[in-house]
Amino acid sequence: MAADEDAAFTLPRGATGFFRPKDGPLPETDLRTFRAALYAAARAAGGRVGDLEEQAYPRTFHTATVVDGAGEWTVLCHAHHPWTAFARERREWYTEEFLAPPPWAHAFTDHGFAVLDRAQLTLPLSDVDTSVLTRGEWREVRSYGITTLGGVLFNSWD
Repeated sequence: MAADEDAAFTLPRGATGFFRPKDGPLPETDLRTFRAALYAAARAAGGRVGDLEEQAYPRTFHTATVVDGAGEWTVLCHAHHPWTAFARERREWYTEEFLAPPPWAHAFTDHGFAVLDRAQLTLPLSDVDTSVLTRGEWREVRSYGITTLGGVLFNSWD
């Protein structure tokens, strides 16, 4: 898809986790900042931080949990761009299993992260500016049957 000014979301280089050496390394989300935001979120929730698992190949995201009075929330943090999302359970990849951000999600925006909501993450790729994706990235998207923005951002393909 060509660049679309009306697209609801524009994918930047590195959104899929793939990179070409000739383009240089991908940006990295600062894990210390994510950890600080996570602890601030747990305080705002009146809860605690559970597990924190750093991104490992081929997954494109860090995962953590916040336990509050409503239960356990899985927090996803993209490894290359400052995006966070929420899910009920930890998985290796996501397509449409996202939750609306909890009331304490502002702790992430306060630390410079964009909090992506369920409506954004379940956008069909036809509504996303995907012009930056390479042929190889499109091959993976098609191979894995990914049809949503969240599926492109929070994946574990190789």
